[in-house]
Amino acid sequence: MKNIYLYSSLIIVNTVSLIFSGCIIFHRISYDVKLDTPTSGTTFVSADDMRSDAKSKVDLEKDKKYLFQHMLKSDEFIREQKESGKYITDRKLYVENEKLMGQGSYKFDDIGAVEGIKYEGGFHYLNLGLDDSIISTNGEIIRSKDYKRIIWDSTFQELKFTMFSNDFNGSGYKSLAPFYDYKMK
Repeated sequence: MKNIYLYSSLIIVNTVSLIFSGCIIFHRISYDVKLDTPTSGTTFVSADDMRSDAKSKVDLEKDKKYLFQHMLKSDEFIREQKESGKYITDRKLYVENEKLMGQGSYKFDDIGAVEGIKYEGGFHYLNLGLDDSIISTNGEIIRSKDYKRIIWDSTFQELKFTMFSNDFNGSGYKSLAPFYDYKMK
């Protein structure tokens, strides 16, 4: 999804809008949803190559604080996500190939907590905008003039999809990898 914000599922993760000027974006985001029932289960999310689009040092500092202190370490973030139906079980950041990566997992009792996935008539589906770029899925992609939809029938116990966010070519996006303190683990 264009300029998806980090917890879009990072939990590190659901499409979260940040109020301040800068925001955390990434190259792509992947979801692996393992169902216990048709409407409950566990989601594993990973975000690749996290960066900030902050235009000033002040906004970059806000993004770093939000990611490294609030999202990664705070109990407040856990409470916020619980209010939206996500019960965080794990969250971590790491650097791979000089890129900051994020992973997280959460349990849910309502499938709608996972990026708005719906369950109706024995099918799970996720509606997306026409400009959203689906890299891969184990479901079927249906396109209409108004939206894209990923559909999984009732035989699927695991729903997977990966979305493209940004290629960062010629961009002013600031990599967050150099700011990650390995001691925070």
